[in-house]
Amino acid sequence: MRSHRETEIKLRVASAREARGLLKTAGFSACRRRVIEDNVILDTPDLQVRKQGSVLRVRTAGGNATLTYKGPGAIGGRHKSREELEIAISDAATVLAILERLGFRPVFRYQKYRTEYCQPGARGVVMLDETPIGCYLEVEGSPRWIDRTARKLGFSEQDYITASYGALYVQFCVGQGTQAADMVFRRRPT
Repeated sequence: MRSHRETEIKLRVASAREARGLLKTAGFSACRRRVIEDNVILDTPDLQVRKQGSVLRVRTAGGNATLTYKGPGAIGGRHKSREELEIAISDAATVLAILERLGFRPVFRYQKYRTEYCQPGARGVVMLDETPIGCYLEVEGSPRWIDRTARKLGFSEQDYITASYGALYVQFCVGQGTQAADMVFRRRPT
């Protein structure tokens, strides 16, 4: 099991190609290959997990699976910060079945292609997330490292996004005048 306080921001980028160029210029290189992630968010029928400001997620990515609990986020501030408990699991389908038997149900599914980028000696990481609603850089580390890295990539604090992919998807659907459902790919992005 891995437990820590996750601190992060998202930055919107025009394309994966543009993001890769920014990362290369800033001295980052891929340290984990591009994989598709399939995420299932679970909650009780009366949404008690969401009402607490928490998240319960089962993720499969590149042949690996994890069960994650994210605690309520810190209020205010320019970074998103919250407790994260995570454990590797060998069988995502069985864990989902167990959780459903305990009263949890899938409430949202989302997918993204993720490539992880690192710098030698850095104490943070940048992930390139290609989602059905666009591309984002997720910058994770200490607040100081996040701010320094965002500036190095050409962004300012006004560009910081602390919303979840679920919230960004709902905003996207409202802007498109479409009904929100699951945020999944209809076809593979390049």
